[in-house]
Amino acid sequence: MTMAIVVIVVTSALLAGAAWGLFGALPKRVEGFLIATAGGALIVSVVSELVEPASQNAPLLWVMAALMLGAVVFLVLDYFVKQKFGGGGGGLLAAITLDGIPENLALGVALIGASPLQVASLAGSIFLSNLPEAAGGAKEMRNDGLSKSKAFGLWAAAAAMLAASAIIGNLLLQGAPQEALALIRAFAAGAVIASLGTEVFPQAYREDHLLAGFATAVGFVLAYSLTALG
Repeated sequence: MTMAIVVIVVTSALLAGAAWGLFGALPKRVEGFLIATAGGALIVSVVSELVEPASQNAPLLWVMAALMLGAVVFLVLDYFVKQKFGGGGGGLLAAITLDGIPENLALGVALIGASPLQVASLAGSIFLSNLPEAAGGAKEMRNDGLSKSKAFGLWAAAAAMLAASAIIGNLLLQGAPQEALALIRAFAAGAVIASLGTEVFPQAYREDHLLAGFATAVGFVLAYSLTALG
């Protein structure tokens, strides 16, 4: 039941965000504020839900190596995606998918033995991140001349792929060694950190440079408070 709820919450962000960007009004400053808030929340989730649990179950050197590998893999794939799709909506869709797959794989792993509030913290942070990014990417696709139905279909496919990643992480890794789960968490953390530096914070600053720093702090406070309750 928890698995189903989490998958619905996380993937619905892409669908709701795409619908928002394609059919609704999206002021740039609101978009930037939400993206910065999501970035602040993800900082907490990366540390408390991914890196710290990983470091408790695997040697620190291995954890740091897996984290750096995740960052490098994301950056290499992100580079090739931007070479092919550019920096528009297609590039943002690909970037969300690239860091979303290890994120959701780690989310499925996090469900193994985690409390509801711990899972809610990570799922909530990913939701906050995916919603405005999907809205911005879908809007750029519309501006680039892609039909609304085709753009929404692409985001729906991405949502299905991320949902499958979470389910695979939860079902197929139930009996995996703790060291393996730890390295998966660390790899996902590296991908998320790289996406923060290359996609999330730069976009937030472009859209709302006046309040981006404040919004980041708001997201951090909200996520840390939720984590502390867990």
